[in-house]
Amino acid sequence: MQTIWLGGAEWLAVLRIGLGLWWLESWRHKDRKGWFERGTGIAWAADIAGKHRWGVVRTGFRRVVEPRPKLIAYVVVYAELALGLGLVTGFLTPIALVAGLLLNLLYLVLMIHDWAEQGQNAMMALISLVALFAMAWQTWSLDAAFGQFL
Repeated sequence: MQTIWLGGAEWLAVLRIGLGLWWLESWRHKDRKGWFERGTGIAWAADIAGKHRWGVVRTGFRRVVEPRPKLIAYVVVYAELALGLGLVTGFLTPIALVAGLLLNLLYLVLMIHDWAEQGQNAMMALISLVALFAMAWQTWSLDAAFGQFL
C-alpha cells in the first residue's frame, strides 16, 4: 500500500481518532441538563418513535425506553462520551468500534425519515466498520502500547 505523508496504519489511526472526536463533539453539544433533568432527549426520541413507519421501532421504544427514560438518557449521553474517549485514546478500541457501530445503527433506524441524520450515522457506521476490520488500534493507541487485541 502506498500512501502520502503517513503510512497506512497511521492513516487508519487518524480515521479512528477523527471518529472519536466526532463522538466527543456529539457528547459536548448535548444539553445534559435538559437530557437528565427535563428528559428532553428521550421526549424528542419518543415523538419520533411514536410516528415511526415501522411498528417494531414503536414497540421496541415503548418496551425498552419508555419505562426507564432517565436511565436511558444517562446511557446514551455517557455512551457517546465513552466511545469518544475510547477511540481517541485507542483504549478497548474494538469494543468501542462495535458499540459505536450498534449505536449508529440504532440512531439510523430511529431517524430513518431524516436525511441529514441518516448521512451522519451511515458515515460514522462505515468508519467504524473500516476501522474495526482494518484493526485501526495498531498505531497511536493504548491498546497497542499494552499489547491488547494484536
